[in-house]
Amino acid sequence: CARGPADAATLALITGPNMAGKSTYIRQNALIVVLAHAGAFVPAESATVGLVDRVFTRVGSGDELHRGQSTFMVEMLETARILHQATERSLVVMDEIGRGTSTLDGLSLAWSIAEQLAARGCRTLFATHYHEITSLSDRLPRVRNLHVTVREWEDGIVFLHRIEAGRADRSYGIHVAKLAGLPREAVSRAEEILESLAVHSPATPASPPPAKSTTTPRQMDLFTEYLPHPVVDELRKADLNAMTPMQAFDLLRKLSEQLKKG
Repeated sequence: CARGPADAATLALITGPNMAGKSTYIRQNALIVVLAHAGAFVPAESATVGLVDRVFTRVGSGDELHRGQSTFMVEMLETARILHQATERSLVVMDEIGRGTSTLDGLSLAWSIAEQLAARGCRTLFATHYHEITSLSDRLPRVRNLHVTVREWEDGIVFLHRIEAGRADRSYGIHVAKLAGLPREAVSRAEEILESLAVHSPATPASPPPAKSTTTPRQMDLFTEYLPHPVVDELRKADLNAMTPMQAFDLLRKLSEQLKKG
């Protein structure tokens, strides 16, 4: 199996709604590779399957608390093993990396891991809800964007179960929650919160932050840039470790009164 040019796409970032078929798509491709290498038939009229030395997967979620490992620790251990052992001949399947921690930590880790895999050149299917990562394709020739198609219809969505080129613009998580039977009040409130958190930005995704720079301004926060506020300034100055519980309560009450006064 001859290797392609150095700038050939090797990592596919796959975005799209929950329940639309991202996980099914990446897993079926991994299974097809295993079947082809075993000499079995594959479910396709024709297929070109390159030789691989190993298939690495990071899918699903589960903890190993009996070993002192949380869900996120298990996820990171499996990811670390992939980054240490995968070669340019490997097939890597990554499903929703970074979802077990805070949004910013998860996004940063997923972004970095995608960059590492693209630089190594191993063939990778990388399903994610972090749409910010899709901007990698603008500067890394080995990265391309795919998305699972849906159509909006009568305040809902219809899954088309088809993979197309390009990036998805939304994850439709609230729509899926509605399909699952979440109470109407909870769905309505989630829509209100989403609207308040949304950042109106240009259609073109922002460029990824440079690996190292002392002159480039830092990347804008994921949700919003907060304006200076005296309550925030006072919180930054407070040394909570040096306070007694009563002093901390007095500070909290004082700050709460300041907020009520506007």
